[in-house]
Amino acid sequence: MSTLTDLTKRVLLGRALRSEQQHGQLLPKRIALPIFASDALSSVAYAPQEIMLTLGVAGIAAYQYTPWIAGVVVVVLLTVVASYRQNVRAYTSGGGDFEVANTNLGERSGLVVAAALLCDYVLTVAVSVSAAVENLGASFPLLADHRVEAAIAVVVLISLMNLRGVRESGAAFAIPTYAFMIAVLGMIVWGAARLISGDELRAETAGLTIQGESAGIAGFALAFLVLRAFSSGCTALTGVEAISNGVPAFRRPKGENAATTLVLLGVLGVTMFVGVTALAYETGAKFADPTHGSRLVDPATGQDAGTPDPVIAQVARTVFEGFSPAFYFVTVMTGIILVLAANTAFNGFPVLGSILARSRFMPRQLHTRGDRLAFSNGIVILAAAAALLIYAYDAAVTQLIPLYTVGVFVSFTISQIGMVRHWNRLLPAAADARRRSAMRRARAINAVGACITALVLTVVLVTKFASGAWLVCLAMAGLYALMRVIRGHYDRVAEELEPDRDKPVAALPGRTHVLVLVSQLHKPTLRAVEYAHALRPDTLQAVSVSVDPDAAAELRGEWERSGMPVPLELLESPYREITRPVLEYVHRFRTDHPRDVVAVFIPEYVVGRWWENLLHNQSALRLKARLLFQPGVMVTSVPWQLASSERAGGRPERAAPGSVRKSSPRHPAPGPGSAPGPGSGNGTGTGPAGTRD
Repeated sequence: MSTLTDLTKRVLLGRALRSEQQHGQLLPKRIALPIFASDALSSVAYAPQEIMLTLGVAGIAAYQYTPWIAGVVVVVLLTVVASYRQNVRAYTSGGGDFEVANTNLGERSGLVVAAALLCDYVLTVAVSVSAAVENLGASFPLLADHRVEAAIAVVVLISLMNLRGVRESGAAFAIPTYAFMIAVLGMIVWGAARLISGDELRAETAGLTIQGESAGIAGFALAFLVLRAFSSGCTALTGVEAISNGVPAFRRPKGENAATTLVLLGVLGVTMFVGVTALAYETGAKFADPTHGSRLVDPATGQDAGTPDPVIAQVARTVFEGFSPAFYFVTVMTGIILVLAANTAFNGFPVLGSILARSRFMPRQLHTRGDRLAFSNGIVILAAAAALLIYAYDAAVTQLIPLYTVGVFVSFTISQIGMVRHWNRLLPAAADARRRSAMRRARAINAVGACITALVLTVVLVTKFASGAWLVCLAMAGLYALMRVIRGHYDRVAEELEPDRDKPVAALPGRTHVLVLVSQLHKPTLRAVEYAHALRPDTLQAVSVSVDPDAAAELRGEWERSGMPVPLELLESPYREITRPVLEYVHRFRTDHPRDVVAVFIPEYVVGRWWENLLHNQSALRLKARLLFQPGVMVTSVPWQLASSERAGGRPERAAPGSVRKSSPRHPAPGPGSAPGPGSGNGTGTGPAGTRD
């Protein structure tokens, strides 16, 4: 079984890598850009569309605010990029916003940021993959009919790619990400060229009108709707923070390479977002969804025009009119980049989880690297959480989008405030004038970033709270509480395990008493007795539970005839229990010898097939679990390898010292009962405890 499991693992994940090969997994900028920027760049597929969808509630007249909203989004994006350039230069360990907040604002602020980012990473995967399936479903109806299953399958595929290692996933994702950039930038350039040359570009929905449930609104209601559209457009900023959490994956100099990648991300993101929004506005493209309070209507007939194609697909069809290969290239690359956008979260979530685990705010398993030097446990947890969210929301992007951006702007705001504190702390110690000037400039950038992101966060919370943002706030609060509980547990355990200063570090017990639990006189019992005897305890005794008087008498006689130098104690069990009599006997033994140590030896079978575990050792597991709670009692498992274990290991196991087998390695397996109750041969449980498992 273990051989089959290992083979499957190697096929899916590749060969294991040695720890010293980790440097070979570091990323050059040309690979880091598609890995960390795919999320932010992919937002051009839905950010302009979300602005238009929200404005459509007020009717076609509200579309006039689209360019202004897009312009404000660009200002916020450039501000965040400039601010994070200071972050990645100052903090290169990979803690990102969590490290900034935790170092400069304290533990509580750090945990708030961590909870926000963890939620945002899960939502990034769910939204990106669901949007990808939705876009590809327009060309492949089978995907649309099974969008939940398809989305979960995509999450599993991305997980496997990341489990193979960072560099391999980056190489696999670089080509389609660059292809998407070429497709969108080419569409923008060609569309601009056609408009400049005087061509009239009209989208397929240009002749339709929008009927919104709040058409004709004005005043405060209109202002609120515009702010809501702005908060929807701010989905274009998601993914910027991933670079600050992925700095350790860059080659040296890590900080400068990460800062350069941020500039590239900002330039590309702004160009693509502005270009797609401008072309959509100039071509008259429209988007509506009845579930969001708007619908497209044919003015000639007054009939509902149905659900339109995504905005970026409308723009591509209009710009490349008469050249369908270019249109399909844009739409297919858009679907693929939305899938790959989830990869940003798969690079950020595990690293952040590792930082939290190292700080004892998350289980320590999240800090462990897998065979391919990736944080495998974090990858698996992220995939499971995203798949659960996709299943719960039926892979519907329109339902998932309201949950988005809350977490990311919480982390934006707190981290920028933390960076201002960071520069305030370092400035007094800076003697060089040029260095002080650079610090003041960085502080000013971070201060502006803090103010702007705080304002945007307020807008997002006010406009989206009732639409689903409350759920994200609740999840963040739950994660915050969970991390505090985990840290409290680790702290209590560390305090409990600290040696007492007024006592010797290694106080020796008065005496050692060994109890060997047996069910019948067979090879596992003999090995356990021999091993116990070799340790030279002060007393050694065999113990068995009598559930059948005849079987107990037979065991007693066989024990005496064998000349075993160890006394046998039979425990009566009128109710045919195994665990309780042993626990009571051990407790009485401890009571009579409070200063001594009692060691309980339990013979167990080692099997090689998964289903054999169901037939053996069940009683032993239950008894061990109970004995572990007895103070002053040590529990030792004495293994006996069955023939199947040798087969699973791929080669015969060496016999334990002092217990060379006298029979053939392929000896018949002992009877199915090795529990301490005599007469248990009719049961399937082995080990010391059970007679019938």
